[in-house]
Amino acid sequence: MDTHIVKAFGTEAPTEDLKPLSIERREVTALDVEIDILYCGVCHSDLHTARNEWRGTIYPNVPGHEIVGRISKIGTGVTKFKVGDLAAVGCMVDSCRECEQCKKGSEQYCEKGNVQTYNGYEKYLNKQTFGGYSERIVVDEDFVLRVPDNLNLAATAPLLCAGVTTWSPLKHWNVGPGMKVGIVGIGGLGHMGVKLAKAMGAHVVVITTSPSKVDDAQRLGADEVILSTSEEQMKANANTLHFVLDCVSAQHDVNAYLSLLKVDGTLALVGAPEHPLPIAAFSLIPTRRNFAGSTIGSIAETQEMLDFCGVHNIVSDIELIKMQDINTAYDRLLKGDVKYRFVIDMVSLKN
Repeated sequence: MDTHIVKAFGTEAPTEDLKPLSIERREVTALDVEIDILYCGVCHSDLHTARNEWRGTIYPNVPGHEIVGRISKIGTGVTKFKVGDLAAVGCMVDSCRECEQCKKGSEQYCEKGNVQTYNGYEKYLNKQTFGGYSERIVVDEDFVLRVPDNLNLAATAPLLCAGVTTWSPLKHWNVGPGMKVGIVGIGGLGHMGVKLAKAMGAHVVVITTSPSKVDDAQRLGADEVILSTSEEQMKANANTLHFVLDCVSAQHDVNAYLSLLKVDGTLALVGAPEHPLPIAAFSLIPTRRNFAGSTIGSIAETQEMLDFCGVHNIVSDIELIKMQDINTAYDRLLKGDVKYRFVIDMVSLKN
């Protein structure tokens, strides 16, 4: 397998800063496209993986799975794209394609494990996959997305993870007109949940611990805001919501949010707290409530979400940074000091 070297930013150990690296990319095979990366979003998963907080990181590690760019080369068998097209890559770049989940178009739940965009398995080169903190990436056309050309490209990048991670459960639980939907936590995920649920026609209720987030929640499209630190507000809104999307990755009391659900209501967790969350039996039993989880979304769902965002002109709220500022951005990310997603301008990698 022929390869070429590209510039990247990554880390060689969990305690080391990210720094310039040279990595190998495969030359395009018959069904591959090569993308010159223009922008790459910074996801909290990038930080967790770079610092081996979820264990299992393979070093050197090059994060980045919110990728937007332009196609510079295509394989001889590619039919879905042409050179010059805008394109995007999200959290996965392959799957087994043979299991029950893959065959029904749910590659994110591949029974053999989908191939992650970084820290996955690059079958052609028999090594780890490297992500979007790099000049270029080579991906099978079946895992490449089309980008609506009316959207701001930098602000589109986070849709590839934060967007589809909130879109998938909202679609799965049929969120739409006539539904009262709670969004817990207004960060990278939550702010997208508010925008998407509102555009889907739901009555959106933001639930936050921060009085300072009230104005911003309303700016994002929330119809109501509940301060979860107010026992009075929580009691007044008990049994009122059809669906709750929980975007919080810190430890928190899920039972408090379950109490807001109507009979047969569902709380879907997309945040990923480090430790188990205790669930009280009587948070579920008396009202037949459901506590569920959801991960990213399929390729079809991701394309559907991008097209929906194109129609409704929805993008993420971002702060554009240079590649050289990534370590500072990680430190700020840990403090929640970003509204609401960092995006790297990859032209800076050429400097």
